[in-house]
Amino acid sequence: MCTDADHGDDRDPRGPGRRALLVTGAAGALTLGTMSFAGAAEGTQSTRTLTGTLPPGAPDFVYLPVEVPRGVREIRVAYTYTKATVPAGTQNNALDIGVFDERGTALGGEGFRGWSGGARTEFFLRADDATPGYLPGPVRTGTWHIALGPYTVAPDGLPYSVTVTLTHGAPGETPAPSYPPERARGRGRAWYRGDCHLHSWYSDGRRTPAEIGALARAAGLDFINTSDHNTQSAHAHWADVAGDDLLVMLGEEITTRNGHVVALGTDPGTFVDWRYRARDNRWAKYADRIRRAGGLVVPAHPHATCIGCGWKFGFGEADAVEVWNGPYTPDDEVSLADWDNTLVSYARSRGSGGRGSWLPAMGNSDAHRDPDRVGGPQTVVLADDLTRDAIQAGIRAGHAYVAETKDVEVAFTASGGRGRTAGLGERLAVAADTPVTVTLEVKGAPGCTLHIVTDEGTLFTSAPLSDSGTGTATWHTTPSYAAYVRAEVRHPATAPGLPGALTAFTNPIFLGA
Repeated sequence: MCTDADHGDDRDPRGPGRRALLVTGAAGALTLGTMSFAGAAEGTQSTRTLTGTLPPGAPDFVYLPVEVPRGVREIRVAYTYTKATVPAGTQNNALDIGVFDERGTALGGEGFRGWSGGARTEFFLRADDATPGYLPGPVRTGTWHIALGPYTVAPDGLPYSVTVTLTHGAPGETPAPSYPPERARGRGRAWYRGDCHLHSWYSDGRRTPAEIGALARAAGLDFINTSDHNTQSAHAHWADVAGDDLLVMLGEEITTRNGHVVALGTDPGTFVDWRYRARDNRWAKYADRIRRAGGLVVPAHPHATCIGCGWKFGFGEADAVEVWNGPYTPDDEVSLADWDNTLVSYARSRGSGGRGSWLPAMGNSDAHRDPDRVGGPQTVVLADDLTRDAIQAGIRAGHAYVAETKDVEVAFTASGGRGRTAGLGERLAVAADTPVTVTLEVKGAPGCTLHIVTDEGTLFTSAPLSDSGTGTATWHTTPSYAAYVRAEVRHPATAPGLPGALTAFTNPIFLGA
């Protein structure tokens, strides 16, 4: 237990001059002294404020208990914290916020009522409405918890102030949620374009669902997946965006301190907790939670350099991996190379008689606000129809490629041995010495070069395409020489010795019995 002196001015709202003890709570969390409220007349408000300073090395989550009496219509929370003067290279203060209701803060429990991270300085919730990122519903009596997340803490600590205001009165009615359908009007078995990592104003984005829907249609997308940070509150606000021409799947970006993961296409209203690190050995439980809710587990931007963004949980629970995230940058190049290494590992396990598995790749925009481009990049999936199940099946099987824009089209096949042919994510099951012909066809990529990549590296590079952006490359090999083949389309290099940015890349075709 920490003493009063350890945390400075943690004033206790229950009486002047009293301090709220900062005590150890659940693993990786601290609990502040309780903020208590008494009942009051209908239409009146009660306000309490707590101030204090979190020390360097504070745990990931700090909980402020709030005793809510009967007869409360609305709870409103505002907070501030102080940015410090820090030396160059030292992280400054950053503090996230959310709330849990009287059902408690247990991991994976039912008490979650909303999270805005650092995107908002205040929020409210009541039965009939709530701030984006939060869930409307009655404000019931009991102990609520304001959740503070000290993302980074400066050397001198993080001074904060939290103000809670209760409005007393009769609750309103909570509206029944309406969710988008799980299918749109498809074209049967066809290639469908999608962007599965998008942020709205229900987390730290600046666009409404309607604005995102309009941008998705303009980008030529057939499907999208919602992925607001650490909240499912947006799920009930996409029904009007979906249509015969746009499938809207529902999900979440689970944003832990050891990496982010997209829950892709979960059941409506699904909440997946994020309050753990890799060392806590809890990830498998929440990956299973995603799958039990009908979703795919997709680690996002695994080599991103922002704090807490790099993926530390391993890929044993993943269904696919986001290799390309937003505008192509060096961390995407690292992710691509790392993913390629997993293909080599799979090919080695097959060669030694092991069964193993391989991890399909995808790409998404991670768009938050202007000028972030929805559909840049986009995953193009071969699916039996434009439904949640069919799109997920295509992604899981690796029947997909990633393209920079709607203008880029790629066809990639391998053939050999009595007319056999295999496409993306498939295996051309022929003997090791069988001649194999690999064909790559590209449209919409003027000035770009075509590349064929194997477990040995890039073995074919074309001349730049003409202004028409259309070209074909053919390459010959055998399964004994190439365990798999995949394709890349790249812009011209801008720095000597470095590859050009991707225009498109494909999932692999495996060769050999």
